[in-house]
Amino acid sequence: MSGLDVIIRGGTVATASDTFQCDVGIRGGRVAVLGHELGPAGNVIDATGKLVLPGGIDSHVHFSQPSGPDIVMADDFESGTRSAAFGGNTTVLPFCLQEKGSSLREAVNRYHKLADGNCYVDVSFHLIISDPTEQVLGQELPALIEDGYTSFKVFMTYEDLALSDREILEVMSVARETGALVMVHAENYDAIRFLTDRLERASKTAPYYHAVSRPVVVEREATHRAISLAELVDVPVMIVHVSNRESMEEIRRAQQKGLKVYGETCPQYLVLTADDLQGLNMEGAKYVCSPPPRDAASQAACWEGIQTGVFSVFSSDHCPFRYDDPQGKLAPKGRTSFRWVPNGIPGVATRLPILFSEGVAKGRIDINRFVALTSTNHAKTYGLYPRKGTIAVGADADIAIWDPDKRVVITHDLLRDGSDYTPYEGREVTGWPIITMVRGQVVVSHGELLGTRGHGSYLSRNKSSM
Repeated sequence: MSGLDVIIRGGTVATASDTFQCDVGIRGGRVAVLGHELGPAGNVIDATGKLVLPGGIDSHVHFSQPSGPDIVMADDFESGTRSAAFGGNTTVLPFCLQEKGSSLREAVNRYHKLADGNCYVDVSFHLIISDPTEQVLGQELPALIEDGYTSFKVFMTYEDLALSDREILEVMSVARETGALVMVHAENYDAIRFLTDRLERASKTAPYYHAVSRPVVVEREATHRAISLAELVDVPVMIVHVSNRESMEEIRRAQQKGLKVYGETCPQYLVLTADDLQGLNMEGAKYVCSPPPRDAASQAACWEGIQTGVFSVFSSDHCPFRYDDPQGKLAPKGRTSFRWVPNGIPGVATRLPILFSEGVAKGRIDINRFVALTSTNHAKTYGLYPRKGTIAVGADADIAIWDPDKRVVITHDLLRDGSDYTPYEGREVTGWPIITMVRGQVVVSHGELLGTRGHGSYLSRNKSSM
């Protein structure tokens, strides 16, 4: 076939449903043909012995997000999308945070200004609703959903973010009327404050006690409550970053009842534990995130959720802060108590290699489930399929070529993000993305950045097709 821009030749193509040998022909940024002997092309990439996969879609990342007085997030859109590309991702969905007292529309406009012209991979925005005023619920939110912002997140914890049950019901009602998808950070804020106050009175303020202040029960209770509220309104809901068996089983029970309840888990809940927060001095602050990593039994439960389909998406919850920085993890107030340590860890570039190594290479999941968990289900859940999330004629040529046997010791310098550490430093993984293509353009090749800032585009989304 003539007139192709790129041919990826000799690789094994894997989608969420099939694995097959064929060449991939690309024209005009889209997959034009799948087959053999496709003829000449402007660029031929030899993928012999390699896997040709849909580019990763990370539907849970935080870039340039307001994080409180004197705290600065480590990644903006340039560094965050660059790191995403080094990790085999071709689309990311960061959160646009409405600050209390502010217009939701103004927050969206601000976020576009931060992203425009600065992205290496494609992006789309979720909304975060922190101030559900009559103006927001009656006008701004429905209008934004109509404009393609078809998912939004509510919090059950954090000062200035936590909504009451009544507020959550009001927001869910808008989702019910408009067909949007609600994402929920499920932890009981009052219970966390109660435990935190007790720990501080006992002088238990080191980073490790962050995990003690957020035990499984506060996540499980909030998960049950979020599902109950969604059932009351009859609206689909995604419970994000699930860390343990009890919460996973709340989701499974809801699914068995026929409710449209979806689950997400993340790398930190597969390979980290609360013991990682016990580093000397403030080193444990590097692992402070919410919910916190748990224990080996919780890791096994999260794998069970992945293997049985309770979790349909696997995201990073990339929420980066620099460690050795007074505007990051070592903020002056943070050194006095875990309460003030910025919550979140970097992980957009390590999400795929960790799941591939721990899942595919170790035989816990097959390559098709890997693709579903890391790309296809994200596209379907958040209204991007079939343009994104698969390798098929007509789809965007968002492709990651993997060396399934390549062994890499993770070090921060490989990840090209804006942070100054990775919580996975020194971990060896098997399987690594060696080429990342966004709409037919090579962005990263064998550890070298070839793409240009600004190639990444903003994506307006349809409603969920899950």
